[in-house]
Amino acid sequence: MSATITATTGGPFARIYGFGSYRPTRVVPNSELVDRIDSSDEWIQERSGIVERRWARDDETVVDMALAAAERALADANITGEDIGAIIVSTVSHLLITPSVSSIVAGRIGSRGAALDISAACAGFSYGINMADALVRAGSAKYVLVIGAEKLSDFTDLDDRGTAFLFADGAGAAVVGPSDIPGIGPAVWGSDGTQAEVITSTPRRPRRTDPVLEHGDTRPLLTMQGQTVFRWAVAEMAKAAAEAVAAAGIKPEDLDCFIPHQANNRITDAMIKYLGLPENVTVARDITHMGNTSAASIPLAMDALRAEGRLPTGGLALLIGFGAGLVWSAQVVRIPG
Repeated sequence: MSATITATTGGPFARIYGFGSYRPTRVVPNSELVDRIDSSDEWIQERSGIVERRWARDDETVVDMALAAAERALADANITGEDIGAIIVSTVSHLLITPSVSSIVAGRIGSRGAALDISAACAGFSYGINMADALVRAGSAKYVLVIGAEKLSDFTDLDDRGTAFLFADGAGAAVVGPSDIPGIGPAVWGSDGTQAEVITSTPRRPRRTDPVLEHGDTRPLLTMQGQTVFRWAVAEMAKAAAEAVAAAGIKPEDLDCFIPHQANNRITDAMIKYLGLPENVTVARDITHMGNTSAASIPLAMDALRAEGRLPTGGLALLIGFGAGLVWSAQVVRIPG
């Protein structure tokens, strides 16, 4: 008879210990973009809810922003990089195929843990939380650092009327670790690759020289079939959000916060209506001043609520991310504090 393999076990459950975010200092109002797309501030606000967004400096990278958010999350969780057993970074805007953002961040915070980047677009942070929950409970890592970081301004076509005003830059991070009680609900996640073409990228000449790329190199610019994405998100993501609430064994009225991917305020409104959320549930609207930061949008919005004093410690928050792929992911989490 062959020998038995020893299996590792971790905490019975997992929870978020702390989180942090980084916002670039450059504020870009709608007025800077409207002339090139023959639009107006009023049209953009009506279509999306966006008033302004943040863009990183030309010399500021995805790694820089991810590191800043990571350091703040570690401080909030009161642990050090040496305690981190795994780092998961979700990004679709890192300019290099290798090395990964996660491995560079690991080295800079002093972690020798596993490091991997994932590409799940706007659902990426939620994907990472789901993966961290599994790693902690399996005993593969005691603490997992989950980061969403994007520099979408590098991939935005400023002449595309449908997308020029949407995308922005930033990073958010969370530390996940063991818990005696459930702190992260079951994942409701999936994909529909038959609609992969509705959000994609097309190689084009860059709008500005980047220090990482040689002058004249091309990079893909984001394209989106806006109405198709809108209809899909309104019809399908509201259902996914409801499924995540049911999977967690709670009701919508038990929620304290709703923190969706910051894609469009009209999509958020539709999900609120479908869920039947009471008026006392706090809803994240970070898109107004941050735009769509893809994988970074959920942790950025969470941190914004905390800064505003509207994130109740110990309360329950519903997170849902959705976007290019098409992919989605939702879960209920307990707010750390």
